Amino acid sequence: QVQLVESGGDLVQAGGSLRLSCAVSGSIVSTSAMGWYRRFPGKQREFVAVITSGGYTTYADSVKGRFTISRDNAKNTVYLQMNSLKPEDTAVYYCNLRTWWGQGTQVTVSY
Repeated sequence: QVQLVESGGDLVQAGGSLRLSCAVSGSIVSTSAMGWYRRFPGKQREFVAVITSGGYTTYADSVKGRFTISRDNAKNTVYLQMNSLKPEDTAVYYCNLRTWWGQGTQVTVSY
């Protein structure tokens, strides 16, 4: 059974930074692509960023240049560094590995 646990969500002012973490149980992290998604209130989950097993990254246009996804295979952990946060980044952020999802962590950006 694979479990993903996100952490790092918080309330921050616009222009601030946060780093989200996703700790994964099991040893499949190093061989799998992992991603971050987010859900705005009343809307479906949307793609934010993904990192392949080889370290290649892809970002949604809305976060490109502000967010950075990275991974530490030794710690079975994936990170999302979020800089220059905007109120429109307010959402619940989810970590994804294949068909598994974490429970989500709330990020709130105030004006």
